[in-house]
Formats: sequence, structure tokens, C-alpha cells
Amino acid sequence: MARPLVLAHRGARRDAPENTLAAFSLALAQGADGVELDVHRTADGGLVVHHDADAKRLGVLATRTLAEIRDARPDIPTLDEVLDACTGALVNIEIKNLPGDGDFDPEEVAAELVVECLRRRGNDQVIVSSFNLATIDRVRTLDPSVPTALLIMRGIEPLVALDLCHERGHGALHPFTKLLKGEAANVVIGRANELDVRVHVWTVNDTKEMVRLADAGVHAVITDLPGAAARALS
Repeated sequence: MARPLVLAHRGARRDAPENTLAAFSLALAQGADGVELDVHRTADGGLVVHHDADAKRLGVLATRTLAEIRDARPDIPTLDEVLDACTGALVNIEIKNLPGDGDFDPEEVAAELVVECLRRRGNDQVIVSSFNLATIDRVRTLDPSVPTALLIMRGIEPLVALDLCHERGHGALHPFTKLLKGEAANVVIGRANELDVRVHVWTVNDTKEMVRLADAGVHAVITDLPGAAARALS
């Protein structure tokens, strides 16, 4: 059985500022197979990589143009820049778009912009994820060839979420690590394999837990410690 992929959560965020080009490049140098990042739209149709909807010295990013963001915060990269820096590696693009977010958009403009970006570029290795089922549904409607994943944490049963992924055509489920405690890991992964849905678990920072989940058959671990994960799972 192949070992799980190691995806660096916001890059090597323990060793460099998260969601920056430095963090992503360092994660790959440490042995990660890919990276996970968060994307937000700008006021003029750009896409920038930042965890929260708002940023210091800028406020809500969706209310600012790309030029304004670059002027005030040159450390915030564009999605294109990150994809260029991660050529050949898997990039998990998480679209933040939940009610209550500062840039929540029921029209799913960010999903449309991500699909446009990927079409324009043509050959990136990506998976697009979100906690919002409507967001990844929109991505699949626009381009069924883009791999998609549903993120979940406490509040939704993993088996229910797996059925949703299967019904909607999403190829992966990204459960919070505590949802796969004990025997739950074997049950969930067994069902996932029956449905041909991959399981990428987040955020796993304990090496013993990484090995346990690998033995259970998870397809990827998303971690803040890509170097340690690569060593533990090698």
C-alpha cells in the first residue's frame, strides 16, 4: 500500500510565515508532496492567498484591489504565484466562503475565479476544497474535470459526508483528525474505499497519529510539520 501524501497546512508554517511563498517552498524542500492554502477574491477579480477574509492594514480583502493589497502587504501572494512556486506538486486550494465570513458571497464568485484561473493555466495539479458544499458544487458545475473535496469538522458525521461526496461527484473528503479517532478511522476509510472517495485528514501533527492513520489507509495527511510527516511515513 502506498504511503499517504503529505500536504503542508498553509506551508511549513512552523518555520516560515504561513501562506507565503517562503512557507510553501520550504515545505516542498522538507519533503512534502504538496501544500494546502486558503484563497480569497479581491475587489477587481484577483485571487490572493491568506487564511482570514481580512488582513492587517487592509481590512476585508474582497473590498481591496490587487494593487492595493500588493502595496500594503507584499507578503500576501497571488494564487498564480503559489501555483508557479509549486509546479509539479499537489496544491490543495481551499475556498473560504461560509456565512459569517467577511467576504461571504452566495453567488460563488471566488469559485468562478478559481476555475477561470485553472483553465487559463491548464496543467496544475490541484484539488479544490471548501467547508461550503455549495462552493465545491459550483466548481464541479463549471468544470467537472477539477478535483474537489468537502471539508468537515465536528457537527457532521463522516459517513453522511462521504455519501454527500459520492452523490455530488466530489472525489475526496477532508475530515478533521478527531473525527477519525479509534475504530472510526477504519469504518470511515472502509466506506470511502467502497465509494471510491479519497480521505485526506487534517490537521495531523502527532507522528504516532500519522502512522496510525496511514495504517488505516488514509490517502493524505494535512500537517503543520511536513518534514516530520515525510520522515514518519517514509
